Parts: sequence; C-alpha cells; structure tokens
Amino acid sequence: MTFVVGLTGGIGCGKSSASQFFSDLGIDVIDTDVIARKLTQPHGLAINLIRNTFQDALITVDGALDREKMRNLIYSDSNSRLKLENILHPLILKETVQQIAQTQSSYTIVVVPLLFETNDYDNIIQRILVVDCEERQQVLRTMARSNLSEQQVRAIMAAQILRKERLQKADDVIINDKDIDSLKAQVIQLHHKYLILSEKKLDAEI
Repeated sequence: MTFVVGLTGGIGCGKSSASQFFSDLGIDVIDTDVIARKLTQPHGLAINLIRNTFQDALITVDGALDREKMRNLIYSDSNSRLKLENILHPLILKETVQQIAQTQSSYTIVVVPLLFETNDYDNIIQRILVVDCEERQQVLRTMARSNLSEQQVRAIMAAQILRKERLQKADDVIINDKDIDSLKAQVIQLHHKYLILSEKKLDAEI
C-alpha cells in the first residue's frame, strides 16, 4: 500500500488550500468531505439510512441531505450527531480505502477533518499532518467563506478536539497564519520529506 499522510486541522485552518497545493504537485488527494457529500446527494448511498433514522427531517425536496438542518441538529444534539456519524463514517471509510488502492502517486494525502475524533484511520495512515492557525483566524475565515455566525462557528469548533491536543498528536504541522505563498512553501517542503519517507517505506517492503 502507498505511504498515506492524514491531513487534518480545525475548521477554517486551511486544509483545502493545503491539499490543493499537494494536488498541484502531482499527489493524489482523497478528501473525506467530498466523499461525504457524494454519499448524501440525491440517491447517495447514505440517504435511505439517514431517512430511516431521522425520517424526512434532514432530507431536502430533491432527496439530498439538508446540510444546514443537519449542522443545526448535530451541534445542538450530541445523540443525533452520534447517530449520523454511525451512518456516515463506515461508508466514508470504505470508499476511502477503495480510493487509496487506486492511487498512483508516490504517496497519498487523505483529508480527514475529524481524524482525531475517530479511530477509523489508525491502520491506514502512517503520518499525520495538522494545518493550524490561531482560533480567532479560524472564526473569521469560516464566517467569511460559509456565511455562518460566530456562535455557529464556535459550536463547530467546540465539537472538535482542542487545538492543543491536535498539535500534540501531529507528526508534522503547517502554520497557516500568513499569506498563501507561505502556505505553499511549507507544503513544498513537506512534499520533499514525504517523497523520502515513501521511498523508505517502499524499500522496507521489498
């Protein structure tokens, strides 16, 4: 199996921008949020399971998951969040493993926003990269891009692992507190590091 790097970070830290730079370098990127959206679009594999659990309360008229209603529910009701995670996480994991098996690049980036909140990826990922920034930056960036209130953003952050714990668990850290060129430079530096690590893994398997 390819050398797999799990990329994670708090909301608004810049995971998508970092993963796009890895993709620009020719690295296969698997984004579990993208997989989740596919599973919850009309006729997605998760829709009937969600309907069976929540009836039509979280389903739009066209048969997709109503993401706004879902967000409001799961961040106000931990039991509902757990039910939804029990539906989605196994399906996301299965699709992730299938996509990893098809990757062609020297190593693979798997973007998992809630990597530390689940043990699902422990046997898949060899190294963990955290994209980090100050919490105030997280709030402002997320409010700007997602049209959410500060209260909503902080509710999402409260459901995630503490920033301090996330950093303690990281193998590598990108500090995304400056401009886009700074982020890109850090990605390029880690890219060379991961190429070396992937070669060592390959040599060890031969």
